[in-house]
Amino acid sequence: MKKTNFFLSLLALALVSSCRTSDELTTEPTRQEEVHNKTVNVTHHDGRPFSTGNGSGSAQSKFTAGPGGGVLMQGFYWDVPEGGNWWNTVKDKLTAWSTAGIGAVWLPPASKAQNGAYSMGYDPTDYYDFGDFNQNGSTETRFGSRAELEALITKAHAENMQVYADIVINHNSGGQSEANPFTGTNTWTNFSGVASGKFQRNYNDFYKNSYGNNDEGAFGGFPDLCHANPHVQDWLWGREDSVAKYYKNVMKFDGWRFDYVKGFGPWVVNTWNSNVGGFSVGELWDSNVNTLEWWANNANSSVFDFAAYYKMDEAFDNGNLNALNDDMMWKRNPYKAVTFVANHDTDIIYNKMPAYAYILTHEGYPTIFYRDYEEWLNKERLNNLIWIHNNKATGTTSILYTDNDEYIARRNGYNGNPGLVVYINTSSSWQERWIETNWSSQQIKDFTGNSSWYPTTQGDKWVKIQCPPNSYSVWSLNL
Repeated sequence: MKKTNFFLSLLALALVSSCRTSDELTTEPTRQEEVHNKTVNVTHHDGRPFSTGNGSGSAQSKFTAGPGGGVLMQGFYWDVPEGGNWWNTVKDKLTAWSTAGIGAVWLPPASKAQNGAYSMGYDPTDYYDFGDFNQNGSTETRFGSRAELEALITKAHAENMQVYADIVINHNSGGQSEANPFTGTNTWTNFSGVASGKFQRNYNDFYKNSYGNNDEGAFGGFPDLCHANPHVQDWLWGREDSVAKYYKNVMKFDGWRFDYVKGFGPWVVNTWNSNVGGFSVGELWDSNVNTLEWWANNANSSVFDFAAYYKMDEAFDNGNLNALNDDMMWKRNPYKAVTFVANHDTDIIYNKMPAYAYILTHEGYPTIFYRDYEEWLNKERLNNLIWIHNNKATGTTSILYTDNDEYIARRNGYNGNPGLVVYINTSSSWQERWIETNWSSQQIKDFTGNSSWYPTTQGDKWVKIQCPPNSYSVWSLNL
């Protein structure tokens, strides 16, 4: 029920004896009518924040997140401008991103791919060519030169940020044709001429081959890399100059975003991580939370929370905030869930600001999409939510109320940090609700500035809060 008539307001005033501000006494509802009678404790753990671990090399001590954990920036979008200047573009934004509270940047695949200077990197040819060899029609990649990439990474570390490499190890592209005895045809699987001279491959490094006919999945007709082959394993993570160790120890990447992990077993990422370390997240494009949890556990890796992504679309674009009660990866294991509102592959959520309010006040590792931050949405409002995430979004999560167009949840605090209450309202009018906090007889405020109220919680921790139409408010102790 959204509104209470004058007589119920008078009844409420008669029943409540505690002193409140004049704002609180306006059209005051009774709790029994306005609040669901059951708080749902969504997560159960010791309350510690999400952590990405340490970075690489001498930069290890630099990476420390705030009480709420860190925020990740996806530092690209599909078809960023050609011309080899993208690394410089990102580098020039790092100081502002770090100042805003963003702790890591995820870069597109950095090595030379089949389409050379025109490729977004997802058709890899030479894992060791970062724009320093003339092959596939260009020396630089679409994004720039190796020197420019190294300058970006150095600058990120100086700005107290981590850098994650997008790793495409399901498939390769750009090899030469060779006779393949396993197919009886010619296949584009001869990578013996890669300009770096490292990780040379032939038909026996791709399915079908002497190790079998196929693995868990192939992509787009590209040669499907065979992770069962010891030669492939050695070059991906075993050798001192393997792809993984070279990226981490020479190029100074701090972690990994694994592309299309449906295409190979989770043991591949698990083995990579156990040999090399660094933060890890897999792109398992699946809305089934059981599948996401299974993969994350077996890969020993975080995973993008596609379950939350599709539920947010249902909630914020289709008038059903009750969908946020449904299961998501961050509810199963917040320490292995990377949440997001959009990325370079999929951008279906139209009503994005409440979605960002959701992921930046809830558990998991929230990701901000470059174009949302730099081009499409209100950067000041996003920066406010980033600050709230880093400083107030602490502890376990309890859902306090939902209906079709209202959602209220509480972060329960951790290690002396009081946590918060987030109120999302997709209706066309202001809404007010009584909710139970963790704070007794203390003044709170809305840290978004959307509400001018400064209510004081009752001795029994209850308080009335409000939320503007088609917006959100985030409440915590006025400290």
